Amino acid sequence: MTARIDAAFARCRAEGRAALVTYVMAGDPDPETSLKVLEALPKAGADIVEFGLPFTDPMADGPAIQAAGLRALKAGQDLQGTLALVRRFREGDDRTPVVLMGYYNPIHTYGVPRFLEDAQAAGIDGLIVVDLPPEEDDELCLPAREKGLAFIRLATPTTDDRRLPAVLANTAGFVYYVSITGVTGTATPDFGRVSQAVARITAHTDLPVVVGFGVKTGAHAAEIARGADGVVVGSALVDALARSLEAGDRAGSGTVEAVASLVRELAEGVRSTAKGPADLAARGA
Repeated sequence: MTARIDAAFARCRAEGRAALVTYVMAGDPDPETSLKVLEALPKAGADIVEFGLPFTDPMADGPAIQAAGLRALKAGQDLQGTLALVRRFREGDDRTPVVLMGYYNPIHTYGVPRFLEDAQAAGIDGLIVVDLPPEEDDELCLPAREKGLAFIRLATPTTDDRRLPAVLANTAGFVYYVSITGVTGTATPDFGRVSQAVARITAHTDLPVVVGFGVKTGAHAAEIARGADGVVVGSALVDALARSLEAGDRAGSGTVEAVASLVRELAEGVRSTAKGPADLAARGA
């Protein structure tokens, strides 16, 4: 079910490092440029890609990702078009895991059975649907798992030990730890507290734990990589893309490179933090 995701983390463990997970918004600033950005991510050092589903009313996303979603929607991006981009990506890359991240409304409107069929056919490996709690697992989580798609859950600083087992119950692929309270891209995490939180989560699961929200630079990525199995970067990449745009939110000649350049910096940061034998043994290497 999680073959590509498992293989990605296994490669990173073999290299003695954490994984780099990168997020970009599908269709931002237009579908063709978005595909080029998607293709550039693994070449620049991303191990796993999260592909955002544009939505008009996000709850967990800060200003940068909200703006990216609006640009994508303005360019005509929808769920069907997002799956089409992943199908095209898979023509040249059958190794990099792709996880769709977004909200349930577009999936519900599309129809869950149809969505799962089409997502599987497109080459999607997993889903992060931030507004479906464990109490709603029958809605999408369990059907997704039956189709072979990992349903990846978020844990937060407010997820206590009583709540954590419910969060982990049907999670697959990896656990995404949200390092701050608040929306994406608005604060820098307390790296010491993040390491403590990851240790608490790993006591309850053998799944890799990746950390996101607030990671902006290679130095930040290196700090997080010391205590986590993976580092997620989203808003910083979306910001880099936005700064490269020309008038009317049109892609510029340097748009793809603006994103790829930051990914290379982040990858260097992650790779600069070696995992010791004890760390790797504790995480199943």
